[in-house]
Amino acid sequence: MRGVKKQDLPQKNCPVCGRPFSWRKKWEENWNEVKYCSDKCRKSKNSRSF
Repeated sequence: MRGVKKQDLPQKNCPVCGRPFSWRKKWEENWNEVKYCSDKCRKSKNSRSF
């Protein structure tokens, strides 16, 4: 992903909050498994109440 502009990075929508989130370097190895935009959404995946 080197040399790619931020606006051209892959994006996904968080199933909990519905917000789009972009690829991050720390997710390079497992981008296909990433589902949630943050730890807060990952922890509240069952309750869905913010």
